[in-house]
Amino acid sequence: MKTHLALLRGINVSGHSMIKMEALKTTLEAIGFQNVATYIQSGNVFVDTEEENSAAVGFKIKQEIFKIFGHEVPVVVIGKEDLEACFKNNLFLKEKDLDPKKLYVAFISTTLSSTSMNDLRISQFKPDEASIDGNKIFIKYAVGAGKTRFDQKYIEKKLNVIATIRNWNTVTQLLKMYEER
Repeated sequence: MKTHLALLRGINVSGHSMIKMEALKTTLEAIGFQNVATYIQSGNVFVDTEEENSAAVGFKIKQEIFKIFGHEVPVVVIGKEDLEACFKNNLFLKEKDLDPKKLYVAFISTTLSSTSMNDLRISQFKPDEASIDGNKIFIKYAVGAGKTRFDQKYIEKKLNVIATIRNWNTVTQLLKMYEER
């Protein structure tokens, strides 16, 4: 049995694509996922399954959400190692006087190439900063996530990927939950 963490993008935001977490949990259990647990209302769902392939897990979840709730919801599935890498490989964590409230991680549907940073043209969004680590983009916003154009939509458009962004507090809590499973 393998544990996967499904990150659903764009649910329960400003009254759009509303899905109650209890209803989502029941729906995913009905199609065979076990030990389903959610964290906050923004679509962080742990599932256990015999399926090893994270893309297959994401596709199954996406299909069922559309079938039951009628919402087209992009899903990025990650593992515990992806969350651990956020703490090991995030260069911003080494900065003195870092404000963790301005630190975010964009989880990407595929591994990014070494040229992806050029493709993003992050220099257009100074003083915001970013660095790429495989299937993650570490972001440090100068002011905050609500006041930037360097967001999930921009990342998806520039890199032709599915992306979903979590704040540092959520990343920390998700790793804690993974470790407690």
